[in-house]
Amino acid sequence: MSEIKSFSQKQLMLLTWWCPESKYTDRDAVICDGSVRSGKTVCMSLSFILWAFAAFDGGSFAICGKTIRSVRRNVIAPILPILKAQGFTYVEKISENYLDISYAGKTNRFYLFGGRDEGSASLIQGMTLSGVMFDEAALLVRSFVEQALARCSVEGSKFWFNCNPEFPRHWFYTEWIEKQKEKNALYLHFTMRDNPSLSKDMIRRYEHLYSGTFYERFILGKWVAAEGLVYPFMSGSSCFCDEPTGGFDEYAVSCDYGTVNPASFGLWGRQNGIWYRIDEYYYDSRREGEQKTDEEHYDGLLKLVGERKISRITVDPSAASFIELIRRKGRFTVVPAENNVLDGIRRVSTYLKQGKIKICRACTDTIREFGLYRWDSSGRDSPVKENDHAMDDIRYFVTTILKSDSGGFFAIAAER
Repeated sequence: MSEIKSFSQKQLMLLTWWCPESKYTDRDAVICDGSVRSGKTVCMSLSFILWAFAAFDGGSFAICGKTIRSVRRNVIAPILPILKAQGFTYVEKISENYLDISYAGKTNRFYLFGGRDEGSASLIQGMTLSGVMFDEAALLVRSFVEQALARCSVEGSKFWFNCNPEFPRHWFYTEWIEKQKEKNALYLHFTMRDNPSLSKDMIRRYEHLYSGTFYERFILGKWVAAEGLVYPFMSGSSCFCDEPTGGFDEYAVSCDYGTVNPASFGLWGRQNGIWYRIDEYYYDSRREGEQKTDEEHYDGLLKLVGERKISRITVDPSAASFIELIRRKGRFTVVPAENNVLDGIRRVSTYLKQGKIKICRACTDTIREFGLYRWDSSGRDSPVKENDHAMDDIRYFVTTILKSDSGGFFAIAAER
């Protein structure tokens, strides 16, 4: 099958659980969770389509992810070459977000949906489906998932869930994994050892990519609460560097704006493909005893930048007045930042661990915040809203400026 040479026992179980001779054939759903790079997504995608053709002809199905783009990247792009190698044909209607797949005289239609926010549920209302697959199920909003499940009214329809772990009181964990027997679901937990295509060296590489909560979730596949420091691997002096000599080929700035709360601006320079946070502007009105206006913070930005040519500035999207001031001045290109906190923290963590961004020792307030930035002890995935201003502007830099540099695609496992 294309580049797939063998399957592990657990992957084979996922591929065949619905077959008439399987002891799990009467289950209404399959739930797969666990570590990244365990092969569960490709196997589930293949199994879902094979089941659809074994059970239906002319049926309608849904493949759902956080966004339609992520569905195409994570599910459709890897599975189409495998299907083609097995004699399947397909016609993809990109503008209408569906594929018609055919095999041995049968044709079934597979609609693609994104379920990232509360408004997504309306997109799937009114459909009649024979089955639905949820990729990144724990990242989808509950209203969308439940609306999609309600659309599966065809006799013999089944549900397919695939995800990496989140926090243990997440609605998907409490409603589906803890209630797997009540839901008549087959539950399969995957680790990287369940993927025979991964070498020991590649497994070790992924194991060194994460630490703390992300290691337990993405490598061990555990549903654990976030606790302790958000970036525990950034607590030693050796984690920071001096500004490199030789100059930079591009400069950018990231801003977390505050009047009552601190304002933190980071100056970034790129050298040999690595972005260095080489300097910062950090103003804490409580510490200094007086607040600054937009114009005064803009003066601080000019002092930070000096004569350097800045390609882009990204700013906290809630700072509308400061964004407008920068635009009106006309010197800089300003872009409102993407502000998904947890996804941003994952990406920052990965880039720091990979050495793609580095923090210079001149950024003393940033270094101080790295030692104080902690997860909220409530058990939900959110950091404490203290000592987070440089942390926020670093996140804006990664999710907005670095994302645009890579064309909107992050080639890292944390994206999932």
